[in-house]
Amino acid sequence: MRIAEMQGIAEALGSKIVTTSVLAGGFSHETCLLTLAEGRVVARFGGTDPVIEAGVMAAARRHVPVPDVVLVVPAGDELGRPAMVIEYVDGLVLSGVLDRGDLGRSELAELGAEVGAAVAGVAAVTFDRRGFFADGGLTVKEEQPWSRQLAEVAESCMAAVPESRLDGVTRRDWVRLCEVSAPLLATVDGHTRLVHADVNPKNVLVSRAGGGWRVAALLDWEFSYSGCPYGDAANMLRFGADYPAGFLDGFRAGFAAHQPADLPLVEGWAHLGRVLDMFALSDLVTRPVGHVVADQAAEQIRLWVRQGVPDQP
Repeated sequence: MRIAEMQGIAEALGSKIVTTSVLAGGFSHETCLLTLAEGRVVARFGGTDPVIEAGVMAAARRHVPVPDVVLVVPAGDELGRPAMVIEYVDGLVLSGVLDRGDLGRSELAELGAEVGAAVAGVAAVTFDRRGFFADGGLTVKEEQPWSRQLAEVAESCMAAVPESRLDGVTRRDWVRLCEVSAPLLATVDGHTRLVHADVNPKNVLVSRAGGGWRVAALLDWEFSYSGCPYGDAANMLRFGADYPAGFLDGFRAGFAAHQPADLPLVEGWAHLGRVLDMFALSDLVTRPVGHVVADQAAEQIRLWVRQGVPDQP
């Protein structure tokens, strides 16, 4: 934690630091809670371009709960590393709630439905083409259809995977599985909706609402792009075997029931989401040895190679 950066942010906000603490964050950035004279904010350092992420959050905020952005420090700024400062949202990290073990199946299903509905709402934001964002105005770069990219991306990633994580036979089998699965994506190549692209229990804050739950905020939008929303559902399902019974059933139901009216679900949507998730799984396993999530992704790849892509229609 760099104190000079924290002080620079406080000064830019016209305030002074009372206390600071490091929060759990992603592998690409450092996240800190700053208690200022006027209240608390969260500062995240590193990662991708915060200007683009701030633009994504502004677009998403009209449809889903997203923290307000109070300051963006672009690359090259005198304040230091690229950074984003957001409002502090009071809530519980979903991963912690799922790990507690004190919720019954019906309550977990209700919680899952609330999360599924919020994730579905992300797709209410539309663009004129699929692809990745070029600037804070969310200009979308021209992109080849996903169905034409998957096999090539998988092959490139497998060449970069540490040998100790996946053996050569598994890597070749994974590329082949991507090759035979890729044509299915032609069904959703034309989708041009906002995709969060990192929907997992660590990026969702929830809170009690009456006798139930509500989603307080969706966090960490740095990987967002324009594409098919089924990938967000698959992201949440990716390590679903670790979730308590009831949550995933609720999540699937909530996601399916709250799709935008102008984008009805296609047949086999859950399976198509899993195929889209093959991009992320291929990329994740290229991370350095010791990366916990990369090792989990490798287990998924081995499982899918043996059993096929899940959620077959």
